[in-house]
Amino acid sequence: MDPHGPPALDEPGHRISAGQAGPHPGGRARESRTNSVLIGLISGILGAVAAIGALAFGGVFDRPETVVEQITTVQPPAQIVINGGEASTTAAAVALKVVPSIVAIEVGTNDGGAGFSPFASGSGVILSEEGLIVTNHHVVEGADLARVVLQSGAIYDAEIIGTDPLTDIAVLQIGAVGLVPVELGTSTTLSIGEIAVAVGNPLGLPGGASVTVGVVSAFDREVQIGPTDTLFGMLQTDAPITRGSSGGALVDGEGKLIGITTAIGVTDAGAEGIGFAIPVELMTRITDEVIETGGVRHTFLGVSLEDTYVQEGGAQLPAGAIIVGFAEPSGAREAGIEIGDRAISINGKTVRTKEDIINELRTFRVGDSVTMIVERDAETTSIDVVLGERPSS
Repeated sequence: MDPHGPPALDEPGHRISAGQAGPHPGGRARESRTNSVLIGLISGILGAVAAIGALAFGGVFDRPETVVEQITTVQPPAQIVINGGEASTTAAAVALKVVPSIVAIEVGTNDGGAGFSPFASGSGVILSEEGLIVTNHHVVEGADLARVVLQSGAIYDAEIIGTDPLTDIAVLQIGAVGLVPVELGTSTTLSIGEIAVAVGNPLGLPGGASVTVGVVSAFDREVQIGPTDTLFGMLQTDAPITRGSSGGALVDGEGKLIGITTAIGVTDAGAEGIGFAIPVELMTRITDEVIETGGVRHTFLGVSLEDTYVQEGGAQLPAGAIIVGFAEPSGAREAGIEIGDRAISINGKTVRTKEDIINELRTFRVGDSVTMIVERDAETTSIDVVLGERPSS
């Protein structure tokens, strides 16, 4: 089924767009449609597939098709879902700290009569005392107007400062002062198994934010939300994230922001208890530029890459990315990188696959310089590359 075609009805108020699963990256076919994993955006946006482009560098990566699920919601509940014990104590403390920084976002159109006709809602996180709020691009996509609902119930008209479809980030501004901004943390020092708490406004239920508890399940997930739409470097968690929570917060055990909740994994059996969040480092890089300029210019290395492997014993191990071509503008070629070079490090971080390069470049701006170590003729060379701007096409 065409994922951009007419949406199928799921249940009252719910609409989904469906796509068929394709080959798994790496060549193995997926087992069956029944077992295919689908990635659903967890906003309340009705009827439109989020446009989130792949962060490729001139090469074309084969990706499986997936289902993008977008459901109607209308506003939030004050609940803390916990399992007792130490997690209970952590959740209660985190809730006290983080809930005041979470908002509901209503989006709608100007109907000319009442002025605001809401058609969906999502979540947002307060970034500053002066009313800057971050959410997902797909939460506000297609909206003429937006409103923000604070935990106190106060409603403010919101200005959409700017959005970035490629990373699914948007920044809003409301005319309020004295707000409680979220405390920023980091995802780089986290370990798998550490406590993760999701805070958002799911299902359009009234009453305030909802808090759920889980752990950090994995890092650097590549999440496909459409035939050509991919998010890279995502955090994975099993903290329950429900529909309408897009743009909410994923925080650590100290209540510090580590990500913006964006997508959930679903199969034809329903939600599978897997959620994904945009890491705080990427969020900060994108929101800073949006606030400064109203938009985002994305970096471009200007190369096509292929993964390479080495044989070790009876196993094949990932061993870097081979440069197989160039695309303009190519800062890599201008810096002296050649076709056939094997990229093994970028800014001191080991390159196992091309996705490692993608994940690292996401946090840089156009004009920044990165240091790449490449292997050529059995010798390693360190090369500084000035990053260009990703073409619009």
